Amino acid sequence: MAGYLLLTGSTGLLGQFLVRDLLAKGHRLALLVRGSKHESAAERIEKILQRWERKSGARLPRPVILEGDIRQSFLGLNATDLKWVRSHCNALMHSAASLKFLADGTGEPWISNLDGTTHMLSLCKASGIRNLHYVSTAYVCGLREGIIYESELQCGQSFRNDYEESKLKAEMLIRQADFIDELTIYRPAVIAGDSQTGYTNTYHGIYLYLRLMALLVPRQPIGPDGRRQTRLRLPMTGDERRNIIPVDWVSNVIASLYTNKNAHGHTFHLAPDQCLTPRQIIEAGYNYFNSTGVEYAGYAKIDPATYNDFEAEMLPAFGMYNNYESTDPHFDCSNLKRFASGIPCPAIDEKMLQTFIRYGEKDRWGKRRHSKVHVDYSASEYFRKFPTEDVTHPNNKSRVSLDLSGPGGGQWTLWLHKDGSVKCERGLNSEPDSLVRLPTDEFRRTTLSSNGSMDYHAIEQFFPMSVKTFMSTVNTPTEPEPANR
Repeated sequence: MAGYLLLTGSTGLLGQFLVRDLLAKGHRLALLVRGSKHESAAERIEKILQRWERKSGARLPRPVILEGDIRQSFLGLNATDLKWVRSHCNALMHSAASLKFLADGTGEPWISNLDGTTHMLSLCKASGIRNLHYVSTAYVCGLREGIIYESELQCGQSFRNDYEESKLKAEMLIRQADFIDELTIYRPAVIAGDSQTGYTNTYHGIYLYLRLMALLVPRQPIGPDGRRQTRLRLPMTGDERRNIIPVDWVSNVIASLYTNKNAHGHTFHLAPDQCLTPRQIIEAGYNYFNSTGVEYAGYAKIDPATYNDFEAEMLPAFGMYNNYESTDPHFDCSNLKRFASGIPCPAIDEKMLQTFIRYGEKDRWGKRRHSKVHVDYSASEYFRKFPTEDVTHPNNKSRVSLDLSGPGGGQWTLWLHKDGSVKCERGLNSEPDSLVRLPTDEFRRTTLSSNGSMDYHAIEQFFPMSVKTFMSTVNTPTEPEPANR
């Protein structure tokens, strides 16, 4: 059986979808997660998984959670977790990144995007991980124009912001790592929300424009034609190409390419077949908010002294995206078409844009308070009672791997010793004598005694042979073969 894929960035927008899609394809995941002020690393992942379960109605496996931080040496893993990674992980997908455009007092985006990549590579080298998958960005091309090929990287380009430059330097650093045998690069364009639900957990990019529409347009006066008047001059033609892609498509493609071993070792541009334009965004807003009044002023600079009240509120908020006013380049997607032609990118049309707006309004544009995750029973608490197995000495032991799905679940391997004792380790063993998959609530029922306390002897039922039989097997001396006559 395959080992674990160590995934960083699992609580980010793309990362949440990658967790769902990689699990759905049967991959074993270990997630590097940083705890937050109000939630532990495990609680953050449990909340994500429970949301997917509510949507699908099906239980999901629980990945192995490793608490860490990409900004620290060896990703902040402690000695025990580092040892676990060396023993169980044979691939790493680095999706974690800072999306800050410009460097600030915290040192971002450079600390996460460049230093974090350095720490990730150090972990790979120390752990013997030679299969690396890196989520870059199509905008490592910087201010280049024309056709951008998947085979290109450093072409002397300049950049709009620190985010683009930090991602280019990180990708260059990765390509110089001679201990990586197989490197796969994914370069998505601008990632928007879920094409079906509009879900997002970050309100950058296109959501900034949609949020401003939702906040400001309803406050404008209604004209004689019955429509809200949004007198706004935009410094563009309205027909500029925008390479914007829904996050669910990006995740589906990456998970599919990861699953296809023949696709490994290539660089992939993830860009739409049909680009979005600012005019389409504005017209979707017109129909949603019953408004009108935008004027496309071309590329002539608009003097702030001439702003009307609506422009004075709207235009300054676009400041960080001013360098993206011109048409996007054309991203060559030859490798993507070769290996993922069966997963076409859905066009972001008016219906989808309005889905994004509806979700943003429902979520109060990121300010909605979400309830804390609730778990009635945690299998981790149960297995914490068992001694930890030393997997470096596997002889004379029977082992069974337990994959408990649903809230409170997880993955463990149990080892039955010849003295009848049971020890455990996190994760599924690569070659167990038996693999048992159970919903966590069913496991709970089978390991509770009649008085409601935990019955630790009940775990023996999951082994392929009884303790007595196993003990007799390992204790019976093997008879020597008769000598040749």
